[in-house]
Amino acid sequence: MVIRCAWATSAPDYIAYHDEEWGRPVRGDDGVFERVTLEAFQSGLSWLTILRKRENFRAAFAGFSIAKVAAFDESDVERLMGDAGIVRNRAKIEAALANARAALDLPGGLSDLVWKYADLSAPVPHTNTDIPAQTSASKALAKELKKNGFRFVGPTTAYALMQAIGLVNDHLADCWVRDDVSGRRTGAAPC
Repeated sequence: MVIRCAWATSAPDYIAYHDEEWGRPVRGDDGVFERVTLEAFQSGLSWLTILRKRENFRAAFAGFSIAKVAAFDESDVERLMGDAGIVRNRAKIEAALANARAALDLPGGLSDLVWKYADLSAPVPHTNTDIPAQTSASKALAKELKKNGFRFVGPTTAYALMQAIGLVNDHLADCWVRDDVSGRRTGAAPC
């Protein structure tokens, strides 16, 4: 029997995301921008909703190309507000555009900024109650992102981002993915 983190067992979309993506390192500005954007859109909603609309988000936001999204204008905001395939929230849409513009202005790029906050020494969680909603690192990351003009990036959203792209490994101790993710993070060969 395959043991997974408890949150990942209720739907096939969750299982695939957990097994193939969650917690695995994501580097590169556009890849990190996609996750920042999706985490912001998830705020107040089920992650399952975002996963099921993910391909629509990719199409609507030009594959999450920072340069392309940064060039979006008010007509794009209206287009996105009319797109039933995504979450139509004006504040979140406008934040995605502002975040793309802010990402373009980062001297070392978005990926480098975010990866400064990697915490590879975080304690191994044994139950869901061992996993925090935010940490001092996520508070610092959120603060730095906001200082650079990002929106919808509070400490809880920043921590969800950190989990999603491998800055922390919050797979539970007995989850089959935990060791594979840890090996990939350190450069060791996968199990």
